[in-house]
Amino acid sequence: MKKIALLASAIVLLSACKDDKKTPATDAPMETPADTIKKDTIATAVLPVEETVTETAPADEKIVVKPQEGKEIKVQYATFGSKISADKALTQEQMMKKYASLKKGDTINVKFRSKITDVCKKKGCWMSMELPNSKESFVRFKDYGFFVPLNADNSEAIVSGKAFLDVVSVDELRHYAKDGGKSQEEIEKITQPKVTYAFTADGVLIEQ
Repeated sequence: MKKIALLASAIVLLSACKDDKKTPATDAPMETPADTIKKDTIATAVLPVEETVTETAPADEKIVVKPQEGKEIKVQYATFGSKISADKALTQEQMMKKYASLKKGDTINVKFRSKITDVCKKKGCWMSMELPNSKESFVRFKDYGFFVPLNADNSEAIVSGKAFLDVVSVDELRHYAKDGGKSQEEIEKITQPKVTYAFTADGVLIEQ
């Protein structure tokens, strides 16, 4: 009886082994057409690194943002004398053309923008404004009603008032040279009167 049972078990095991050989393995995943399309799509969608990475400035660097073309940049001014606006001021080149059209005795009301080249070092009661070709406009202030800072040299400024031609005597030229801090040697070299591009300002704006 025992022999019959053992024989029956052996037959069952042999039959199971034959079935296993006929059945394909199912643990390894089968690649489907859908899987293949998905992989290809991901590969083509990846952009090159240089097109996707945004570089940032190091912590100790400042990022400079350039103003967009056509946009105005606001400038702050210190006001001296009458209140004036900064708009519609002539350039120094345009102002030189105005002076060139004047004769002695002519006066025009005008406003122009330029750089301050010199200032009275005692009170700030006059200043010189740059014109083209090494020329200058000598600016005094209406009725000596106001003065400008003694350290305003090289500042950008706008002056509004009357422009005219003036003949400055030797004594006046030497006086202005002394006020401007010129040496005695330079002062003594002044021996001829000078026709100047004069200006009497009622209002001044100086960039801060």
